Amino acid sequence: MTGHSSDSTETFNERRSETESRVVDSDRNRIGAAIKDLKKTGWYWGSLKANEAQEILQDASEGTFLLRDSSQQDYLFTISAMTSAGPTNLRIEYTEGKFKLDSVVLVKPKLEQFDSVVHLVEHYVLLSRTCGRGGGQLSPSPAPHSGTVRLLMTTPVYEATPSLQHICRVSINKAGGRIQDLPLPNRLKDYLTDYSYHV
Repeated sequence: MTGHSSDSTETFNERRSETESRVVDSDRNRIGAAIKDLKKTGWYWGSLKANEAQEILQDASEGTFLLRDSSQQDYLFTISAMTSAGPTNLRIEYTEGKFKLDSVVLVKPKLEQFDSVVHLVEHYVLLSRTCGRGGGQLSPSPAPHSGTVRLLMTTPVYEATPSLQHICRVSINKAGGRIQDLPLPNRLKDYLTDYSYHV
C-alpha cells in the first residue's frame, strides 16, 4: 500500500511539473509575442527610464503617451502619459496570461484584461479618442478635493519617424474592412495583417 501511494505521489508530482512547465512556456510565448507586436508599433521605447520619459513628455499636450519597460521588477511595462498635472506613469500588470492596468485594489476587478499589450493600449486610446475630453479616462472622474487626475491616451510619441508603409497600414486598419478582400498583392496583404491595430 505504501508503494502504491508513493507511485501515486510521483505521478501527481510529474503531472503537476508538466502543467507548471506548460504554463511557464505559455507565459513565455505570450510575453514574447507581446514584445514582438510592441516592436512594430513605433511608440514602444524599450528600456527608457522614467525621468527620460518625463523629459520627452514635458512639453507635450494632454493625452500624449509612450510605452516603455517597467523599472519595477514586478511589472513588465509602463505607460508614460501627459496629464493636466504633468507626466505620469501607469504600470501594466501581467497575471494568468492577461495584461491589464495596475490600479488600486477596489478598481482592479473592474479593469478589462487583454491578450496583448497593444490590444490594451489600443482599447484605451480608442476609448479616449471616442469620449474626448468629456470622458474616456483611465481613472475615475476627479473629485475636486481628491486630487485624482484624469488620464487620457490619444497621441503616441514615436521613438523614430514611422515608415510610410506603417502609417498606411494603421490608416487602412482604422478604415476597417477585410484585408483579404482588398485588390492587393498577397505580399501587401500579409504586411497589413502582420499588424492589425488602429494605433
